[in-house]
Amino acid sequence: MSRLIHTLSALTALALAVGCSSAPGVDEASVAGTARKRADPADSAFWVDPESPAARQRALWERQGREEDAVLLQRIAGQPAALWPAGEIDPAPLVRRATRAATEAGRTVLLTAYNIPHRDCGQHSAGGADDADAYRRWIGRFADAIGDARALVVLEPDAVAHIVDGCTPGELHAERERLLGEAITRLKAQPNTAVYLDAGNPAWITEPGKLVDPLKRAGIADADGFALNVSNFQTDAVVKTYGKRLGAELGGKHFVVDTSRNGNGPLPGAWCNPPGRALGARPTTDTGDPAVDAYLWIKRPGESDGACEGGPDAGRWWPQYALELARNSRA
Repeated sequence: MSRLIHTLSALTALALAVGCSSAPGVDEASVAGTARKRADPADSAFWVDPESPAARQRALWERQGREEDAVLLQRIAGQPAALWPAGEIDPAPLVRRATRAATEAGRTVLLTAYNIPHRDCGQHSAGGADDADAYRRWIGRFADAIGDARALVVLEPDAVAHIVDGCTPGELHAERERLLGEAITRLKAQPNTAVYLDAGNPAWITEPGKLVDPLKRAGIADADGFALNVSNFQTDAVVKTYGKRLGAELGGKHFVVDTSRNGNGPLPGAWCNPPGRALGARPTTDTGDPAVDAYLWIKRPGESDGACEGGPDAGRWWPQYALELARNSRA
């Protein structure tokens, strides 16, 4: 049994004893004071932010008399979703406030570290740290802010897959792999932090064997496992088959799956704000599969993939899309 399951099993027992839950938001305002507030209970060991964009939108619609829409949006607002500290600012204040609130609630905080230099190859989520030293400082502050809190960190979505698909120039590969390995080591220095290095999705790098060597060079041996389907829509069945193949080639590594928007599977030919999608399985460590450590909402449902299909910039809250995800959900 993985370290994550041991850690979260103990945490779940504590959460049941204290009888409360909470979870991460998208900016400092959304987590301020959350240690003293309570969200609707979630069947999860993870922290649910009662002041997330979804929760604030739900409250607004309630005040406006949009009761049916508010009830639907609770399907998002009542569940834990990962916090993505902005790369261009110091991550410490946001991470510290979130971990403090999660600790007081007896829960684990979900975090995504997304600031690798040359991020997303200049596409919708372009950006990242200015250089290697800037990234080291950023990830150091990120880790310091976690402290002794219980945290699960998904490390650098797309970073390894972009090495494999050639999007990241070859002269940057060695530096990127070195930085990822250093980030794993730094985050794992925190006593209660689990780290899952992102490995793309089955529709992107269709042959998992192509990821093996880059993942090894990036330090996967020292991580708790890898993450799949972040911000994508592949079904659980497809992802699990792929993940088990990759895990076997990595010596039995476990993985976590982003189920935030895969309830209706992918829309062929579309990855950026595709219409007709739905929420997937709720976040839980009770996956029924020993290779899958957790189903997680890593991409925050209702946040845009980018300026496409009428959506706002990447990472911006989009209430109409959130409502569609919730309305289509069978969970």
